[in-house]
Parts: sequence; C-alpha cells; structure tokens
Amino acid sequence: MKIICIGRNYSEHAKELNNPVPDQPVVFSKPETALLKDNKPFYYPEFSNDIHYEAEIVIKINQTGKHIQEHFAHKYFDEISIGLDLTARDIQRECKEKGYPWERAKA
Repeated sequence: MKIICIGRNYSEHAKELNNPVPDQPVVFSKPETALLKDNKPFYYPEFSNDIHYEAEIVIKINQTGKHIQEHFAHKYFDEISIGLDLTARDIQRECKEKGYPWERAKA
C-alpha cells in the first residue's frame, strides 16, 4: 500500500502557519503504519512535546490511471473516509530550519 499526502493545498491554513502558499501542492508520503487498524490503540510519540491535529479527507484509489477526465474520476476510487492527521510541530520546525525533509514530523 502506498499512502500519498497532499499538503499546503488549503491556502488559509498555510497562511495561518506563516507558510508560503506554493503554486503546486506539496506531495509527501506516510508509512502504512500511519493507519490504525482493527481498533488498535494509538500512542502519542515520546519524541515530541508539540503535537497538532487536523481532520483530513482520505480517499482510497482502487485503480491506476493517468490524465483522467474529471467526469470519470469517480471510477478510480472506492472508499472515502475522515482521517486524523497528526504533526509534531517541534520536529517539523527543527527539520525545516536545518533544510531537512520534514516527513519525520508526519510519520
């Protein structure tokens, strides 16, 4: 399974965080372990003291495609859900300041 995330596609939230609004959304990935399954418990990571949360739309894409016309898009997904996205803001800030990828703050 591949989890692809789209960031900074909501301009008001980017502005709220004092982030520039890019011409194109930021694309990043998360490990499969980012999904909770079978009602297993969730634990906050011990390496962060500044966890932020956001509600996200989750879409399961069920087939491959390329340059799909908008009126056919509904044929390429089969599940929609609500997700809870967590970000370790202190880790994210540290990574950004050093020019490192900030995926660690999202995984």
